[in-house]
Amino acid sequence: MECISIFDMLKIGVGPSSSHTLGPWRAGRRWISELKEKNNFESVSAITIDLYGSLSLTGKGHATDIAVILGLCGYDPQTIDVSKITTIIDTIKASKELNFNNELLVSFDPLSQIIFNKEFKEFHPNGMTFHATLKNGKKISSSFYSIGGGFVVKEERKRKEKKLEKFQDFPLPIQKATDLLEYCNAKNKNVSEIVLENERSLRSDVEIDERIAQVWNVMLASMYTGCHTEGTLPGGLNVRRRAFDTHKKLIGDTAYKNPTEWIEAIRNTEVKFRQILKWVSCFALAVNEVNASLGRVVTAPTNGSAGVIPAVMMYYMVIENHDANFEDVKKFMLVAGEIGSLFKKGATISAAMGGCQAEIGVSSAMAAGALTELMGGTPAQVLMASEIAMEHHLGLTCDPIGGLVQIPCIERNAMGAIKAINACEMALDTDAANAKVPLDKVIETMWETAQDMNTKYKETSEGGLAVKVSLSDC
Repeated sequence: MECISIFDMLKIGVGPSSSHTLGPWRAGRRWISELKEKNNFESVSAITIDLYGSLSLTGKGHATDIAVILGLCGYDPQTIDVSKITTIIDTIKASKELNFNNELLVSFDPLSQIIFNKEFKEFHPNGMTFHATLKNGKKISSSFYSIGGGFVVKEERKRKEKKLEKFQDFPLPIQKATDLLEYCNAKNKNVSEIVLENERSLRSDVEIDERIAQVWNVMLASMYTGCHTEGTLPGGLNVRRRAFDTHKKLIGDTAYKNPTEWIEAIRNTEVKFRQILKWVSCFALAVNEVNASLGRVVTAPTNGSAGVIPAVMMYYMVIENHDANFEDVKKFMLVAGEIGSLFKKGATISAAMGGCQAEIGVSSAMAAGALTELMGGTPAQVLMASEIAMEHHLGLTCDPIGGLVQIPCIERNAMGAIKAINACEMALDTDAANAKVPLDKVIETMWETAQDMNTKYKETSEGGLAVKVSLSDC
């Protein structure tokens, strides 16, 4: 049992991967805190990092080495100027010095002191161990695990008791979809209203609104940036950015100066059926092209699936309801965050544990449920839409070519967004009382599927498209 806030599911960070980039980045910062708590920080004279399993096999393509370095330098993934990342890393490589937490210069050569180990640690596929040599010659180490969505844990789960305590402090503790539906029925409230009650036990209404606004602003900025940036993505696959060309064809010569005016411009554009599909795909592609180039995005619930939720929210704003405002965004994020937390509690949101069904599948389910509430669906229909979306992602593998979060990851966000909208429409046209597959059952099935899935299809680049197409082919 865990108390999971929607802001645990929707984190602001830097691409391309929540488990391989944001998680290791946050782990580096946590290790610094550990060293300081034990009064060892000032005594550090040398550092090495061991990366294991999936973090090693696809770590370079996912910028895990870069993320670890930035975390050890003390940078905050929410606020770092992403345009300076390349310069920071190049300086460290050239000088072979790292400014540890921006306080202490230590000699550091990334090529020899970040070690990629192919073996897997038993606790989780995304394992890493930080080693420090102190000035007195003593060697100390600490291991962390990036379990998806930017969540980082220690194997012993020291925070488990505290988490359980917090969970029990929630006025409406929710572990399964049936719990959520029971609260909705008993209180005659929508899903978003139930989730808001729990969020209010953690923070004030003002803070909730401020943080949701921050999340949406980053989502909107990533869509806007992606739609207005052309060229080729980094990494060696030579993937051309497609959102720019698609957007240019769709928007035409319409004038605007900022993201707010951009939304109005799209609303005023005559949109036909095929163009709706193109707009939704364009929004999703834009976000994940930004993600693939170490840009700022929101984990939703992961970086690799960051494009689905903003694309579907934008669809509602520019296609379904031109009067949509912040209150609609708020409801959407509350519902989406809660649906995501159900999957984290009952299954996984880590591709290294469950394949891409754990990322695109979950994000599509989150978006489908959230859109259904905005479209006037009942709580039962919200859960049904989420179930439909996940049901048709079951078994989806994670096989990134070259270990990069580009092919097939970027396109999958567009597909996940379209499926979410379709799932919403099907749920709205159905009496949810007659649903044959409850959401809890599809979550259980997803976890069983994850456990049965061959490891080579779990973010290792050792199976599927990753071995059929190589960097040299591109």
